[in-house]
Amino acid sequence: MAKKRQQKQQQNFFPFIKWFWIIFGAGVLSAVLIFLLASWGVFGEMPTFERLENPETNLATEFLSSDGETLGKLYLDDNRTWVDYETLPQNLVNALVATEDARYYDHSGIDARGFVRALAYLGTKGGASTISQQLARQLFIGVRDKESTTNAILQKIKEWVIATRLERNYTKQEIIAMYLNIYDFGYNADGIRSAARIYFGKEPTELKTEESAVLVGMLKNSSLYNPMRREELVYNRRNTVLGQMAKYGYISEKEKDSLQSSEMKINFNPESHREGLATYFRMYMQRYLNNWVRENPKPDGENYNIYLDGLKVYTTIDSRMQRNAEEAVQEHMSNLQAEFFHQNTPDRNPTAPFLDLSKGEIDTILMNAMKRSPRWRQLKREGLSEKDIEATFHKKTEMTVFDWNSDSYEKDTIMTPMDSIRYYKTFLRTAMMSMEPQTGHVKAWVGGIDYKHFQYDNVIQGSRQAGSLFKPFVYAAAIDQLRYSPCYTLPDNQYSIEPGKHGNMLAWTPKNSDGKYSGEDMSLKTALANSVNTITAQLIDRVGPGAVVSMAKNMGITKEIPAVPSIALGTPDVSVYEMVGAFGTYANQGVYVKPVMVTRIEDKNGTVLFEYKPETKDVLSKDVAYAMINLLEGVTQYGSGGRLRHTYGKNNTVYKEIITGYPYELTNPIAGKTGTTQNQSDGWFMGMVPNLVTGVWVGGEDRSIHFNRLLYGQGASMALPIWGLYMKKNYANEEIGVSKDAFEVPEEMSINLDCSQQQKDENIDTEDDLDDLDF
Repeated sequence: MAKKRQQKQQQNFFPFIKWFWIIFGAGVLSAVLIFLLASWGVFGEMPTFERLENPETNLATEFLSSDGETLGKLYLDDNRTWVDYETLPQNLVNALVATEDARYYDHSGIDARGFVRALAYLGTKGGASTISQQLARQLFIGVRDKESTTNAILQKIKEWVIATRLERNYTKQEIIAMYLNIYDFGYNADGIRSAARIYFGKEPTELKTEESAVLVGMLKNSSLYNPMRREELVYNRRNTVLGQMAKYGYISEKEKDSLQSSEMKINFNPESHREGLATYFRMYMQRYLNNWVRENPKPDGENYNIYLDGLKVYTTIDSRMQRNAEEAVQEHMSNLQAEFFHQNTPDRNPTAPFLDLSKGEIDTILMNAMKRSPRWRQLKREGLSEKDIEATFHKKTEMTVFDWNSDSYEKDTIMTPMDSIRYYKTFLRTAMMSMEPQTGHVKAWVGGIDYKHFQYDNVIQGSRQAGSLFKPFVYAAAIDQLRYSPCYTLPDNQYSIEPGKHGNMLAWTPKNSDGKYSGEDMSLKTALANSVNTITAQLIDRVGPGAVVSMAKNMGITKEIPAVPSIALGTPDVSVYEMVGAFGTYANQGVYVKPVMVTRIEDKNGTVLFEYKPETKDVLSKDVAYAMINLLEGVTQYGSGGRLRHTYGKNNTVYKEIITGYPYELTNPIAGKTGTTQNQSDGWFMGMVPNLVTGVWVGGEDRSIHFNRLLYGQGASMALPIWGLYMKKNYANEEIGVSKDAFEVPEEMSINLDCSQQQKDENIDTEDDLDDLDF
């Protein structure tokens, strides 16, 4: 009887068991079917095998310095530079795994235990997304749909499928690297390399454990957990990450307690096109690359995208020298500008910053500037009439303008756009370029005082009158063609070239800058050192303007130069870029080397796309080139550049007020040349040591903006101090390797250089004369 009852009970439970297995099997089959349907793209497009193998990520073009530093990047939206797993610090990987996916190395894309836990506790004790799933979402899914539960579930299923595929196609290490490279940390910090540089000012390999914890903590939500917005929240999140690292044995409890109690130190270094190191140079490189990609397409015929394709551009810039150059410019120009403002107060100059112009002439300059402005062009595109556009330039508006006296060189103010045009014209501009003469490698490039507010690059875009800086071309032609020695003498008398000679319509009779003539014989070395115009006039008369033009062209000057005698005193317009290249010919024993900015370009895979080939030209023999060096050394020994070496004039007002960094007390051999144009509109200095040629220009945006006295407006006061500061900074860092040696003397020197007795007789050693002989 009992046996029958037992059989009957089993028969009664059989349907339940049967249906359990049917439902269970159906569930399993349904899950399998759902995953299959998802993988087939029924619930939405899925990435192909090719996309999984080569996920689309936008990579910025990176500019690298010759000493291995990142100068900056070019990008549209994604400031991302790829780094391999091998360059990630272990503490960063440990923090990531401990916080985001503790069983990362034990699953194949989906963490079953985590999934069950998330279901059981409804996510209150942690989610179930693995690192692979998070990468799948970043690469292929996007933001989860929170409005529709059905869509969110389907997205999650697709995420699972893609995660398992990623696990099949990549190693665990590659997935971690991809995830950290793809994540957006905010503030243009796309990927771990940008994040490390922007938030801590260092490369990922240099991250400390507590710094890695900050960045891993941001992975939860970089907008919410951002150290620049919510410091306390990020601090607490960092400590949570450190706690997770201790929980899973990556750090000890003692280390955790120590690190959690430490201060969170953020070293914020924003990266943008208008900030950072070598901004003017980077913008030049943008123009350079735009031309390069048009001439060098990909194998399939398409052009490289300089914002998305992750090109690596290896430049010649030395980041240390670039910093020194930018610091030298800032130190001197802020000081020089203060004196310029002092001399252009309304009571001293009612037409400031202009000199010797009528109101009508000033109005014309301002009107032309208005019509060239971005604001005018934008309103013109919007269809406004010129009358309406002009009216907007006279309405006050809030704006941020440049200001030397502010910590960030900016201040907020209210003024009319027309007033801002005049305000910006009060600032003196500058340009500086430094080059290794033997290779042509450009080591430093400063195109202005602040790229955010003054975007015109005066190194290569601007051309200004050279003044006395042009005279060495005349001397080089005379020594080369007539075999003159630096000791050769000519009388310092007013000299005139008659009408009809050398293309002159009228007689040309230049004056010395001080209006004085000694009447005595003067050596070429002394004449060039002190920019004596009468000697230069006699030289160009003897060699002819055509020979001088030819010399300048052979040394890299591309601007049109008229073959007339007046070019001897520097009437042609030249750029800093070309003048540095030209003077490099003297330091490189007569061989002109075209300035080089890029040595190599690689694609994102490291394939070399371009390697430079130097462009050189033999211009002068070694002995003529060295004779020119000898002449130019006289400028710094006892001429207008003497303040680089000598200490004098400490009580002179100009030294106290605008000769920044004085005394320089440089004792090594230096060849140089100052230059000043008419009315002190342009101040130049070119300085050379055996392995470095550097040119500096300073002036106003318009030629009518200048100092009213030669004492302040000459090249020795405006431009030379930047060179002096820059070289002192370079010499302070011996690793840079700037030479202090003498220039190399050719083995066969056929030109006499021993002018010791003449120099002793002719030497000008008074402070006032040194201040005035620079024109």
